[in-house]
Amino acid sequence: MNAKELFPIVLFAVLAACVPIFVTAGTWLNFAVFTLIICLAAQGWNILGGYGGQYSFGHAAFFGTGAYLTAILQTKFGVNPYVGFLFGIAAASMVGTIIGFLSFRSGLRGSYFALVTLAFAEVLRVVSNAMEITGGAAGILITLDVRVENFQFTSRAVFYWVALGLVTIAMLLTLALERSRLGAQLVAVRENENAARALGVDALAVKLAAIALSAAITGAAGALYAQYFLYLDSTIAYGSWISVEALLAPIIGGAGTVFGPVVGGIILHSLSEFTKSLVGRIPGVDLVIFGVLLILVVRFPPRDIPGVIRAWRKR
Repeated sequence: MNAKELFPIVLFAVLAACVPIFVTAGTWLNFAVFTLIICLAAQGWNILGGYGGQYSFGHAAFFGTGAYLTAILQTKFGVNPYVGFLFGIAAASMVGTIIGFLSFRSGLRGSYFALVTLAFAEVLRVVSNAMEITGGAAGILITLDVRVENFQFTSRAVFYWVALGLVTIAMLLTLALERSRLGAQLVAVRENENAARALGVDALAVKLAAIALSAAITGAAGALYAQYFLYLDSTIAYGSWISVEALLAPIIGGAGTVFGPVVGGIILHSLSEFTKSLVGRIPGVDLVIFGVLLILVVRFPPRDIPGVIRAWRKR
């Protein structure tokens, strides 16, 4: 990586860090924090789906694992929240590796892989809804104890900067992957797995590395969600909503690019809130809008916002 490649990320981080200086309303800061959590989860999906071409419909499995483990370690075992946060990321990565090994070892690709990931996420949702350690259907509540050492802050702005820092780190990791040998092999597997194998690429190892990193980043988003909202249940942690947003944001913003998940996440979450403000808090209305967007994006090229801009500039 060189200074020219790092400059857009640094500029974005600096400009975004100034938002709480000018926006102090709690509602808007809450919107910004949640948007960044979505962007972080989407960046995780982007590594596996955008760069690796392995479209997952079940990234909720990683989001929920990161969220639940950090919450359980705090509430049931008294583990420090920062340590629990790291364990949540590690657990999500482990779950991703297990799912990836079972799927890729069996040669699952395309829609088969997508459906398998969706099935794993749904199984985890059902299991977490029935287990006592997760609070069952009632969910799990993290005790409110506003102290820095407890990963709880008096100001939403601090949470915003933490979320922004994690998004920035994820973008830097994505850029490093893009410029690395692993990234080149991952793209080769995406374009033609059989040809990549013929050239000596260990496709299984490459895809396992991608899903482990992808799951870790999405798990970090789940752990941050738990720390910010202090409540989880199976529908929140392993619900289809996060899988849909994590998948759709990179597709809208530009899959296989560093800024795609951020651009898509901001657009999607803004559109969701705008729609809710128009029609009211009707359950599922945002998912309906996302579904329509996905159909339009898949049906009509160019298939992402950068593509639309490039087409417009050519005209």
